[in-house]
Amino acid sequence: MADDKKVDTKGPLQKLKDKILPDEDEQAAIISTFVRLGVLVWSGGILTLNYVAIPGVPQQKIDPTFIASVFTGVLASFGIQTASKKGDGTMKMNGNGNGNGVGGNGGSGGPVQTLRIEQAPLQIIAVDPNKKSDEKPYKL
Repeated sequence: MADDKKVDTKGPLQKLKDKILPDEDEQAAIISTFVRLGVLVWSGGILTLNYVAIPGVPQQKIDPTFIASVFTGVLASFGIQTASKKGDGTMKMNGNGNGNGVGGNGGSGGPVQTLRIEQAPLQIIAVDPNKKSDEKPYKL
């Protein structure tokens, strides 16, 4: 009779994690975001220390090219584009376009929105906006 009871082998952290984020995809997304934030803070800190002198600590001059590329890459993963100052004194967006309108002057020249429909079937019907109808256009 004592064998009928289930023994819960989950620790308190595992129980808390399952209550907050039961889906493994959401857990992976959260971990991915924290890793990217960590890399962003690290690269931003290294770049800042390259240009700021701290009293009592000798300033080391390093080539910031690699760290700056990591920094801009992580910013791009969050959807933030960087601007650079051109020789004529104006700020312009970096042209890293890949033909889909994201990151520069390629493709449509504007932001791109992706829609993912998870329920089928879907009907898209054109309706005359000037036509008065007693029927409600949307039904849930």
